[in-house]
Amino acid sequence: MCGIVGIVGKYPVNQSIYDALTVLQHRGQDAAGIVTESGGRLFLRKANGMVRDVFRQEHMERLQGNIGIGHCRYPTAGSPSSAEAQPLYVNSPYGIVIAHNGNLTNADQLKDELFRTDRRHINTRSDSEVLLNVLAHELHEENVLKLNPKNIFNAVSRVHKRAKGAYAVVAMIAGFGLLAFRDPFGIRPAVFGRRETENGTEYMIASESVALDVMGFSRIRDLHPGEALYITVDGELHTQQCAENPVYRPCIFEHVYLARPDSIMDDISVYKARLRMGIKLAEKIEREWADHDIDVVIPIPDTSTTAAMELANHLGLKLRHGFVKNRYIGRTFIMAQQQLRKKSVRSKLNPIELEFAGKNVLLVDDSIVRGTTSQQIIQMARDAGAKKVYFASAAPPVRYPNVYGIDMPAGSELVAYDRTEQQVCELIGADKLIYQDLEDLFACAREGNPNITEFEASVFNGQYVTGDVNASYLFNLEAARNDSAKAGPKGAVNDAALIDLQNAD
Repeated sequence: MCGIVGIVGKYPVNQSIYDALTVLQHRGQDAAGIVTESGGRLFLRKANGMVRDVFRQEHMERLQGNIGIGHCRYPTAGSPSSAEAQPLYVNSPYGIVIAHNGNLTNADQLKDELFRTDRRHINTRSDSEVLLNVLAHELHEENVLKLNPKNIFNAVSRVHKRAKGAYAVVAMIAGFGLLAFRDPFGIRPAVFGRRETENGTEYMIASESVALDVMGFSRIRDLHPGEALYITVDGELHTQQCAENPVYRPCIFEHVYLARPDSIMDDISVYKARLRMGIKLAEKIEREWADHDIDVVIPIPDTSTTAAMELANHLGLKLRHGFVKNRYIGRTFIMAQQQLRKKSVRSKLNPIELEFAGKNVLLVDDSIVRGTTSQQIIQMARDAGAKKVYFASAAPPVRYPNVYGIDMPAGSELVAYDRTEQQVCELIGADKLIYQDLEDLFACAREGNPNITEFEASVFNGQYVTGDVNASYLFNLEAARNDSAKAGPKGAVNDAALIDLQNAD
């Protein structure tokens, strides 16, 4: 997952994009970047690190102009190299920069095509650079000196025909305007809004509506699957459906874990969806474990708090915040190696012993991925004096790898891979384990928008909606994502040594 932002304003946009990226920081903590445009010139700053660490006053002062895009990243395809920090730039045609959230499932094929037929060189292992060059080629094929909306939408239509996978994109074409588009399944989110000023209307596109809220933009709507939006430098808004057969299949894991609870995605309140997850879990406990002996419900902060609150309320149990979170530690399941994750969990959470001592506790988490975090937290609860430790997951078992932009581990490293729920329970050391049912999870989101009948849920059911993910693809993904592959061979050159041609400052 990554965070993307684009603004066409009536005033300098550098500070607004920076502030929006800080709101979206939860979507990517590896790198950040901003590009603005003024007088036909592009101004870029990007580097590895958190938003607050990447930008200093001197960088902000150089980011001139009333139009720009921003990105915060963690790597799904490629590496943590600063050369792969976004936005990415290509000078022909026109001068284009792109910020991309998602993952192309046919990136290798496209990279080969780009070299053989388009004569384009890809300098990194990032699928975002591949997507940028596909877009650049299709814009070049319009063969015009001055682009108009029809040219732009024609190019995006051909991008949809070539690119497979998940992508929510903001791009800027120097001297022309800002472009945003979403893959034909709408897997990754994108929303846009407006803000009225004394000089006219400003527009903003972002991954989550919360970024619009914080910046004072009124939400208009989500981009539809396959839809493209183009805003000229003068502020004229144009939209068009550019996919032949768009189908709504947004990622259900956004509602489970990725998004902020105060966001609205595809007209579904993330907060309300998570409340309903708690109710569905409570109803399952009532059905299957009516004689439970739970004394207290304790959420594992922060994502599970909403579901835990409603679960406790529905069952008439006490909710207590038994863990204090160190908010300066990143999300553990995306950390590169197992040892780092183990160290991080212990420094991330600390139990309040009086909430555990002598009690039967039900710990509630949003999901269980590797099981590393769950296992350690359960042991922390026991060390703090809990009599029994039960565990509830607001999501079903995660049994399959994600190929659409969430950097989950290799399939064999998922704790539920090829294991029964009882085996997972024993492995993480719980006295009892309760998983959400998949149909209940769908119902939690669908209630917010009945027009969406299905969701992208491949991590739970192994059904990859784009139809191009087979056993061979998953085998290669396994080899690329397992911990030994991420650790790299002894003596390997770190990708950070690559030259970043577009960020020479």
